[in-house]
Amino acid sequence: MRIDHPVRPGLRMECADGGRLLLTQGGRPVLFARQRVTHRGLHYARTGRYVSPLAPLRADQARDFAAFAAPGSQEWTERWAACAEAGLRAASEGPLHEGEWNLGPVARGWFVDGNWPKLLTHDPDRGHLTWFGYGDPVEDARDLLPLRALSAPGAARVKAYRRQYREGVLPPVLVWWISGLNSPVVLDGHDRLVAALAEGGRPTVLELSRTLDATYRATMAERPIQEYEHRMAALDDGPLSRIRGTAAGRRLAETLRSIEAVPEITRAWPLAGGVAEWERAVAAHVPGWAPPSERPDDRAAG
Repeated sequence: MRIDHPVRPGLRMECADGGRLLLTQGGRPVLFARQRVTHRGLHYARTGRYVSPLAPLRADQARDFAAFAAPGSQEWTERWAACAEAGLRAASEGPLHEGEWNLGPVARGWFVDGNWPKLLTHDPDRGHLTWFGYGDPVEDARDLLPLRALSAPGAARVKAYRRQYREGVLPPVLVWWISGLNSPVVLDGHDRLVAALAEGGRPTVLELSRTLDATYRATMAERPIQEYEHRMAALDDGPLSRIRGTAAGRRLAETLRSIEAVPEITRAWPLAGGVAEWERAVAAHVPGWAPPSERPDDRAAG
């Protein structure tokens, strides 16, 4: 989808030297993060001030959409994506800014099934996300970062969504890919996420991300296309040539789809005041939080 404005969205990532990140919404700090020097992960702190940019779903909306198309079908998913797009376009404190965006199912195999249950038992307001493991605690290997504390599985609103999950009509969870975090964050649907996990299931996920630059996509596609052409040219007229050609075409199509699914780098704006302002804001909004240093000069590296 094409977005023509604004230049600076109400929900945006800001950055300062030394891997310091700040997610703000309407001028309110929502999330602080500090990338590890080793690039193995990051430390984060939520402020508890995040508000979904989308209006709450009506109680009957899930069943209305299920009556339109079978839950989980392409038509059902596309209708929820269109609903989310309309809400994001109208939001004053959402992440959309000028440029090309993707909004749809996660197509690149990001989520690891074994990591989903960790969210119910380990989702601290001040924590750590590991990107590659390397001896970090197992519970820090999570594929999704909620922007507010998750509700208890027995909370009233979660119970209502659990009933929808059992009925097979639970709406998708909307996430936003932020490359600086190397993780998607939950934009809308925190309670729906809890409901699906509490029922032992997995939520349907719609992901918002910037569209990868067309020139870069074409560059990435050059080699697989050349390899496909080479394979096709090398086929003989034997009885298996058609089967081999069909298989090669399918592999090429899968490769091109995977390239299309790669998200563009998330835009971040320079934080006014730089490192000093980031440190001041940390002290004011998440007092006592200090990301561990991995070397003596780490905090001075910015």
